[in-house]
Amino acid sequence: MNPIIVFLLSFLFIKTLSLEPEPAINNAQIIVMGLVYCDICSNNSFSRHSYFLPGAEVQIDCNFRAFVPKTREQIQFSVNRTTDKHGVYRLEIPSVDGIACAEAAIASSCQASLVRSSSTSCNIPGYSSTADEIAIKSRHPNLCIYSLNPLNFRPSKRDPTLCGN
Repeated sequence: MNPIIVFLLSFLFIKTLSLEPEPAINNAQIIVMGLVYCDICSNNSFSRHSYFLPGAEVQIDCNFRAFVPKTREQIQFSVNRTTDKHGVYRLEIPSVDGIACAEAAIASSCQASLVRSSSTSCNIPGYSSTADEIAIKSRHPNLCIYSLNPLNFRPSKRDPTLCGN
């Protein structure tokens, strides 16, 4: 075989290997998060005696509408998550075909509900579910963060020495 043809074929082969692949459609990566705390004074607010609850179990229900040409698909799911040592639960959803951040923020909803407390001294549900969410625009393109309102448990009896009457 002619050395020039071999050189050209080798050059073209190497060139095709170095080409970057076609960029995929930028789908949204979605993060749903919130926190759970113990409301020591049973007043539905985080006071100086309140503390975050690690190990609490939360159910997250979400509904996302995908904007795919010629169809209107919906993705619904329900998952349980356990809070970390800071009382934060978090669900990361990898990119989903047809969901972009701008549309996802408008056409989606998530809510969280308390399932179980990790504390025997603080296990009465206070704010037990939330549908209120804040969609946060990230600095990273196509990363959607949904921050849900805090949930809380209360002790079975309010301590008047800590909280007053």
